[in-house]
Amino acid sequence: MNHDRKWAALAVLAAGLSLIVLDGTIVGVALPAIIADLRLDLTDAQWVNSLYSVVFAALLLTFGRLGDRFGRRSLFLAGVTVFVAGSVVAAFASGAEQLIASRALQGVGGALVLPSTLSTVNATFRGRDRAVAFGVWGAVMAGMAAIGPLLGGVLTTWLDWRWIFLVNVPLGIAVVAAGVAWVPESRGRIDAPGADVLGLLLSAGGLGLLVFGLIEGNSLGWWTPTADFPLLGFVWGQDAPVSLPAAAIGVGIVLVGLFLGWEGRRGFFGRSALLDLSLFRIGTFAWGNLTAGMVAVAEFALVLVVPLFLVNVLGLDIMGAGLVLAAMAFGAFLSGAMARHVAARFGAPRVVTLGLALEVAGVAVTALALSRTTSPWLLAVTLAVYGLGLGLASAQLTSTVLADVPTAQSGAASATQSTVRQLGSAFGSAIGGTALAVSLHATLPVHLAEFGLTGRAASGLVDATVLWAGSNIPGLVAAGAHGRFGDRTPQLAAALADGFARATSSALWIAAAFLALGLIGSLVVSAQANRQAAARASEDSQQPTDVSGGAPSRR
Repeated sequence: MNHDRKWAALAVLAAGLSLIVLDGTIVGVALPAIIADLRLDLTDAQWVNSLYSVVFAALLLTFGRLGDRFGRRSLFLAGVTVFVAGSVVAAFASGAEQLIASRALQGVGGALVLPSTLSTVNATFRGRDRAVAFGVWGAVMAGMAAIGPLLGGVLTTWLDWRWIFLVNVPLGIAVVAAGVAWVPESRGRIDAPGADVLGLLLSAGGLGLLVFGLIEGNSLGWWTPTADFPLLGFVWGQDAPVSLPAAAIGVGIVLVGLFLGWEGRRGFFGRSALLDLSLFRIGTFAWGNLTAGMVAVAEFALVLVVPLFLVNVLGLDIMGAGLVLAAMAFGAFLSGAMARHVAARFGAPRVVTLGLALEVAGVAVTALALSRTTSPWLLAVTLAVYGLGLGLASAQLTSTVLADVPTAQSGAASATQSTVRQLGSAFGSAIGGTALAVSLHATLPVHLAEFGLTGRAASGLVDATVLWAGSNIPGLVAAGAHGRFGDRTPQLAAALADGFARATSSALWIAAAFLALGLIGSLVVSAQANRQAAARASEDSQQPTDVSGGAPSRR
């Protein structure tokens, strides 16, 4: 393939990747405006953030295999087209149902695009060029995810929140046109027979039920049912022995277990499987995927809860919140650009470890700093530290995870790693929102009681704050002594803001805990990579050579 055309193809693939990665985070900063406009509750907001990633993750492995069979460029172009269609539906949504459904459609498009980009890069580039191309791919993943909140703030403030979706239309059309002109068609070799339909159903059902349970637990009850829920023609009532979310999580765990068992059985008998479990015998691959998943969980938990805090507690507008989060994007872009050079000197696994350490420090300091009176500039600095770590870790994770994977399995390994990241994104939004809601229920009554508000009045205010994700706080602040609680209104608004700050801090500590798990995983990856390198060096040193330094002797 012509050298210039190869790099032009990479630019097109990076542009397509940018669209779908941006959409994972651009919505977060606009959520306060969307909640106010469409009257979403916190559960709706979590679905808007999570469903995209759930559908994305559920279909990634399947679409990766379809790309190998029918052509990666074809699926890439189809994916961008479906993604643009979902964006149009989202832009003109008039309620929660339409917006959530459009996010599912966008997730289908994203699942078509992502494995096609990575597999095409893998098939197109060789040697040193491949390392550069993977670096670009990783930098786009980290940088675009980080810049999403800033772009969301700009579009929501200067135009309208609907433009965070409408902007995808001209960009998507341009990517499709450039893809037809520049991206080569490629296919993978598929030796194993059969289509793993049952694997798709088990994985999609299991993962979907797990996320459903995490998101709906706050509104339907974690164990004892607290509300009725219509389900397939009947009602899961409050007299049921267990809540629907608890049942969903239990069934989801069973289905995921059955999926893993089914995939192992298909692999054992040489049948085509969505998930190649033999890959997890490779230490760097297994632990590297753990690290990637933990990074994604923390990132998307942070992107969900921090904008709500900035707008509803600190009183920033959407643009102001976007600018604070832009510090994270700046750090990610800066370190992502340096990551390849740092990795050339110290090795990719060590760069990932350094990045995770910075992420843990950035999130921990941010959690400590949060209060009703915190300066936005201070948060910008702490988020910049987190962004520096995110750029370093994400840019080198792909090459680290795939380093010891045999070339013949690289396509399956790439799809698996992408799936793990998307699962982390879906669970990150669900876990972040759940942690925020649970902590609000625990902390707000205590803060309100300090100002003499207890009983039904306090419960109603707590429920409203949780339901509307804190969007009632600015209204109480603006009303002042003329609010519905009279002279106590400013004090109660301050109590709600203090409680929301503590709840946000709790959610960030949970994100930091996931990052700490990722940091441990990266240390194991680094140790195993060092052992692999030492083993290879030992084999090379023991290879006998002739005295002239020529080829190894063959005795």
